[in-house]
Amino acid sequence: PSRRRCRRRKGRSCGPVCLGRPHTGRVPSPPTRIAGVDVARGVALLGMGAVHVLPLEDAGGDPTWVEHVASGRSAALFAVLAGVGLALAYGPRPSLPRAGAAVVVRAALIGGVGLLLGLLDSGLAVILAYYALFFVLVLPWLRAGPRALAASALAVAVVVPFISRAVRDDLPDRDTASPDPGDLLEPVQLLSELLLTGYYPAAVWAAYLLAGLAVGRLALGSRRTALGLVVVGAALAAGAMAASALLLGPLGGLDRLRDVARVPEGETLEEVVQASRFGNVPTDSAWWLATDAAHSSTPLDMLATTGSSLMVLGLALLVSTRLVAPLAAAGSMPLTLYTAHVLVVATTDTDDPTRYYLTQVVVALVAATLWRRYLGRGPLEAAVAAAVRPLRRTRT
Repeated sequence: PSRRRCRRRKGRSCGPVCLGRPHTGRVPSPPTRIAGVDVARGVALLGMGAVHVLPLEDAGGDPTWVEHVASGRSAALFAVLAGVGLALAYGPRPSLPRAGAAVVVRAALIGGVGLLLGLLDSGLAVILAYYALFFVLVLPWLRAGPRALAASALAVAVVVPFISRAVRDDLPDRDTASPDPGDLLEPVQLLSELLLTGYYPAAVWAAYLLAGLAVGRLALGSRRTALGLVVVGAALAAGAMAASALLLGPLGGLDRLRDVARVPEGETLEEVVQASRFGNVPTDSAWWLATDAAHSSTPLDMLATTGSSLMVLGLALLVSTRLVAPLAAAGSMPLTLYTAHVLVVATTDTDDPTRYYLTQVVVALVAATLWRRYLGRGPLEAAVAAAVRPLRRTRT
């Protein structure tokens, strides 16, 4: 009966996220995990770890494969998948008061972990405090359909960077890459950093969650959907990069930036404009918004990294789960493994980054596989779920 009911609902997902019963207004129990989403999340974790540990430049000062492949894209994938997870966890039409309260509590706990990690001398820009605010910002869209979500994601990605450029000069300078509990004593400064001036500016990066919410409304168990994500993602990424090249080259962007850009000795203007940023570009010229550099949070950076995220998710949905089971296990406990990674980086050092990184990867994959097989949820994921459970009528 549930299958027949699904087929009658044209345009709705009948994949593994379809519950096959009428909407009751309650927050639904979670669907069966979609392994491909966990695999993609595992890829994001490995990519972020690589950016944190491996060299981004070689001995000659040229970008390494980590800079080309993972820098900026891994964090974006992490954020897009947060939106996908939100859609799968709460369904298409959740009860806003109850689901909203659950999301806020979850965000507060994740943000709290992020602030505590900010106390460590890790040298990393910890994403979790920003990540928590991402969830809160997208609450008004929790019941929106895929088209409205996709349109909203596009609007935020394109428009908000221009608004950010217009107002950032009037905001306090960023104090740190990773906020800590002490920053709660200066709420205006903290909110300014988390929203606009920080490493992962939530007002702009909310576009990733909106895109993920839209994708989470689709039939992710369908091969056709997965292939569509690969094609659309590749086209979006390629189109954004081509647009950036056109704006900076033939349309004169680099020439306009030549008068304002600070070019260190031994570097070219092109290298400066396309170099990885720390969440934002300078505000002295609107032409900076034409770059698609990693972590620049420009419209074209947002579109390119959203595209690469969709492509990775599509490929992860297509791959045989058995071949990448350890990666899926790691992706099922991202909060635990990300926290462990920050702790390790903060308390250890190495002269061999490659060995250091590979050791972390092997330990994480083995530990996640064993933990998931014998104990289920990751420890931090289980703690967050336990805290949220009283706010829901059914299990989270």
